[in-house]
Amino acid sequence: MPPSTHTVTNQAPPLVDYDVFAADPALAEGVARHVAPEHAAEARAELSELGRAAGSAEAQEWGRQANEYPPVLRTHDRYGHRIDEVEFHPSWHRLMERAVGAGLTDAWSRPDGQLLRTAGFHVWSQVEAGHSCPVSMTHAAVPALRKDPALAAEWEPRLSSHSYDWGLDRPASAKRGAIAGMGMTEKQGGSDVRANTTEAVPLTGEGSGEGEYTLLGHKWFCSAPMSDVFLVLAQAPGGLSCFLVPRVLPDGTRNAFRIQRLKDKLGNRSNASSEVEFDGTTWARRVGEEGRGVATIIEMVAATRLDCVTGSAALMRQAVVQAVHHTAHRSAFGKPLIEQPLMRNVLADMALESEAATTLALRLAAAYDSAAGEGEQAAADRAFLRLALPTAKYWVTKRGVPLAGEALECLGGNGYVEESPMPRLLRESPLNSLWEGSGNVQALDVLRALQRSPGSLNAFLTEIGQAHGADHRLDAATKDVFAQLADLEGIESRARRLVERMALVLQGSLLVRFAPTAVSDAFCASRLGGDWGAAFGTLPSGLDLRAIVERALPAA
Repeated sequence: MPPSTHTVTNQAPPLVDYDVFAADPALAEGVARHVAPEHAAEARAELSELGRAAGSAEAQEWGRQANEYPPVLRTHDRYGHRIDEVEFHPSWHRLMERAVGAGLTDAWSRPDGQLLRTAGFHVWSQVEAGHSCPVSMTHAAVPALRKDPALAAEWEPRLSSHSYDWGLDRPASAKRGAIAGMGMTEKQGGSDVRANTTEAVPLTGEGSGEGEYTLLGHKWFCSAPMSDVFLVLAQAPGGLSCFLVPRVLPDGTRNAFRIQRLKDKLGNRSNASSEVEFDGTTWARRVGEEGRGVATIIEMVAATRLDCVTGSAALMRQAVVQAVHHTAHRSAFGKPLIEQPLMRNVLADMALESEAATTLALRLAAAYDSAAGEGEQAAADRAFLRLALPTAKYWVTKRGVPLAGEALECLGGNGYVEESPMPRLLRESPLNSLWEGSGNVQALDVLRALQRSPGSLNAFLTEIGQAHGADHRLDAATKDVFAQLADLEGIESRARRLVERMALVLQGSLLVRFAPTAVSDAFCASRLGGDWGAAFGTLPSGLDLRAIVERALPAA
């Protein structure tokens, strides 16, 4: 019998059936560090349950199918009636059902709610990132709606529900739960939302209630157009204002919410992003005061910015996990790739980036929980977030692209084919740096915070200062930040350099205080000590790289 030419050897097995939460020390330790002791056991159990689901072969297949079969727009039914509906593969709905059921849209009223929800978002986003967009917006809509107590009383229970109730066949009042979207940007303005031209006309006459309007205009990017309700910016007589726009009106009729087309995007393909049109009959309810639209919606933006940080941290963790898993099972030149000194340097360098991002995301989430309270610590954390959030958004979201590309390279050709999860991770990696304000917007927001909220700098420096004296490289980098802040000449043109340094110092402080010595030493030696190259895998000699890589391994 002739020998087989198709015997498969030296290939890594699928990475399935593991606990995504428990296998991530940085995540598990961070939750234990920040959660109230009386909630710790329950939190660990909930997150491990979600982690096992995220690591299952079934959930990973849902993620693959949701991207393999992207949403389809149906503008009309067979009889010519305008319906403006988006069809999704069943796997999308399974992903949404599990996310909503796990409480990823419910954080604002639970003890340690932001921390636990951020950890869960980190876990579940590793399955598939596209559906995280409506999950994030639904969660983030709550603080904006609280500007209007009546609207909050009506909508918050629906948005915080743990029941995913799909379909536009009923008004939200008849559903077990609701999903929210957002419509801010327009083609002529982009990030400059004050240039919006969508018009809001107050309704008058019999049957019109206070705060009711009709909208006329077009939104260039409206994510998740199948949602039950949207927060939209438009120009009212009193200036740019925020409005609530339901897809189905209370009497069961469809609102005039016209979907012109779905965007053909680089990544995030499972999620429907669209251009929508309001034709002058679109009913809307004002949220907050006229002319205060940005101030009203900014808290929604802030919450979604935290999800951008968390989503990028989750993407980096999954890319690192795939790389270390593959190299642990793949041999070359006589031993496993993970044992090769140069590969170990690459893996350790990526693991440092991942852990620093995760640790920072959890610290921000804990600050959100604290900031909702009263007293000095709550005020300090509110000030800290004002500066730390755009700083983290700027830096962490930018690190996903080079890390995903490097992780793909660790798999070689096996990572470049579509059967691998790596191409999807790579395509997804630029999104969070674009969503809710690109890098320049974040850097300028940091400068704005420094100018208008001087207490935010004090809170930021107090946080960093908790590690003072623990590492000379961190201390030197902190002094460098002081020097850059003291020199106001041309500060706008070098804002990116300043914000990058601030982010690295903040991450360094957190790792020095909370991470194992091998991790903090390597981070400070490379990111803060100046002995680091322009690519991953350029960590200086003399570090305990084996300990860093072993910590990153996804043990089953």
